[in-house]
Amino acid sequence: MITITAFRSVPPLAQGLVRDLRVRWALEEAGLTYRVNLITLADKNTAAHMALQPFGQVPVYEEAGLKLFESGAIVLHVAAKSDALRPTDPTGAARMTCWVLAALNSIETAVTDLAHIDLFHSGEAWTIERRPQAEAFLRLRLEQLSDWLGERDWLEDRFTAGDLMMATVLRILRHTTIVAEVPRLDAYLKRCEARPAFQRALNGQMSDFEPWAA
Repeated sequence: MITITAFRSVPPLAQGLVRDLRVRWALEEAGLTYRVNLITLADKNTAAHMALQPFGQVPVYEEAGLKLFESGAIVLHVAAKSDALRPTDPTGAARMTCWVLAALNSIETAVTDLAHIDLFHSGEAWTIERRPQAEAFLRLRLEQLSDWLGERDWLEDRFTAGDLMMATVLRILRHTTIVAEVPRLDAYLKRCEARPAFQRALNGQMSDFEPWAA
């Protein structure tokens, strides 16, 4: 049985965004059965958890003695098991990997730079100069992504793990209207979120959260 480790409770601003969602979604798309091992935020720095996840984060993926961390690596592992996420031809599979890495490296770094300013450092003096720079760079990256997408429904000729990863990255900006201001990306994200497998994964994560006590 596949087991993924996730948090039992997180602040409301993080609910629906914690990175185990990526793995749940991949498993739902692949039609693979899994169970969820829930831990508290206090558990994340214990020796037992750090032995599975060296940085004290989630998710962790366990299957028949295999232990993986980092959502991108886990999603690629799951994709290798399912044609639903990974094209069967070598070129298509390589392009899928390209987009998974692009989501994490070219887009998520710009997204999280702005999100950290807005969500964790809002009002601090240094952000007055830094935030406009971060937003400008992010908007450039999103326009480049929009230009690539063009009139396509997906990043390539079909939905793959690359789209799954890209959508979860774009969702981090939900505290802003930035994605909504790029019509192609707004429609693209809505297509991704409308997928039944995404809805099952999101509902699963949200239903696992216990009430948050600040």
